[in-house]
Amino acid sequence: MTSSPRPTRSRPRGKRPMPTPAADPTRDVAFDILCGVVEHRRMLETSLARSAQTHEAEPRDRAAAHRLAAATLRHMGTLRAVLEPFLRKEPPEPVRAALMLGAAQLLFLETPPHAAVGTTVDLLRRRGLAPFAGLANAVLRKIATNGATVLDGLDQPRLDIPAWLWSAWSGLGAGVPRAIARGISTEAPLDITLRPGATPPEGGVLLPNSSWRFPAGTRVVDLAGYEQGAFWVQDAAATLPARLLAVREGEQVADLCAAPGGKTAQLAVTGAQVTAVENNPARMTRLQENMERLGLAVHIVQADACAWRPDAPLDAILLDAPCSATGTARRHPDVLWVKRPRDLTALTAAQDRLLAAARDMLRPGGRLVYAVCSLQEEEGPARARAAQAMGLVPDPFTPDELAMLPEALTPEGWLRTHPGLWPELGGMDGFFAARFTRPA
Repeated sequence: MTSSPRPTRSRPRGKRPMPTPAADPTRDVAFDILCGVVEHRRMLETSLARSAQTHEAEPRDRAAAHRLAAATLRHMGTLRAVLEPFLRKEPPEPVRAALMLGAAQLLFLETPPHAAVGTTVDLLRRRGLAPFAGLANAVLRKIATNGATVLDGLDQPRLDIPAWLWSAWSGLGAGVPRAIARGISTEAPLDITLRPGATPPEGGVLLPNSSWRFPAGTRVVDLAGYEQGAFWVQDAAATLPARLLAVREGEQVADLCAAPGGKTAQLAVTGAQVTAVENNPARMTRLQENMERLGLAVHIVQADACAWRPDAPLDAILLDAPCSATGTARRHPDVLWVKRPRDLTALTAAQDRLLAAARDMLRPGGRLVYAVCSLQEEEGPARARAAQAMGLVPDPFTPDELAMLPEALTPEGWLRTHPGLWPELGGMDGFFAARFTRPA
């Protein structure tokens, strides 16, 4: 008796579904950051905090994601131009974001081609964009094959600055927008300000303004003396407004809109009696933590600086007003793509309210330094003129006061820095500052 052959089960026709690629926290978080900036005009740090992937990632992965996203944003105009010839149709914005992350790794971060291409393809598959995985594979392989030649003929500085900002910065002088763009194109170094008498950590370079500069990527918490409060993080340009207020021991001084506290610390180490005013609860917590680490006796007040008033008129006020922050694009390249011209209307109105409030807090003869980390004319010179219209008297900075940076002194006696200055030393942030006195 012969047995009949066992029936075989038929398999469904078609391809097997591809397994979900393994998690890649660095690229997942970087993708969330970039989508937040490009699609929703959210700042980088906000996008980082809102990413669900962030909360599952290790600190080193979050740091790597931050650097990858920032590098992509620094070169976003160039990356869009590089991708254009390889795209027959406009892809959805999240797909373009993934392509830019991949291209940035190939062109600006020296990631091995197989890693840049493969991780981008996997990213799209993980994030529900598998139909575009083939496109990413093809486009990024072509870019990898061509290498740096894809950049030939591109005016990268011009491409990487939005048109409205390039036009606005042209008012700063011939060649300045291009110098700023070059200054923004690389990751910023780490600058610290030492407490008087403290020993600088090893590995730093002393700058003309007495800041110490460390290579980009340096972790401040790893520097000797951090936990002991020997120094605080502060860009070289950011040290100048408090320095130019020239406070003296025993003076009654206020730092309005004070967080995170670098300028507050500068004022406090002079021996002045400093009140730091900050309205944002999260930023106030950071301010308090910084003052505690530094061991500085500062009176901290949570209040709207427009409404707060001191118990007695003040000798000096530092008003580092909230602004567009376009001067910080070296550290925060997202500002280039998030901020819009219409944002300036609300910001300048708030700056005028703060100027009027600061004026009313001063004693006759008291000093005010108004500062913004902005490169925009509306937030700088225009506000200085508005302060004069409010009755504040200009007190111009002198060449001696800015001997370490004479190019930052304007004909009006204002301070103007930008990321194109000190190119051989690693640049600096953009600041505007003007000094006034209240008439007797």
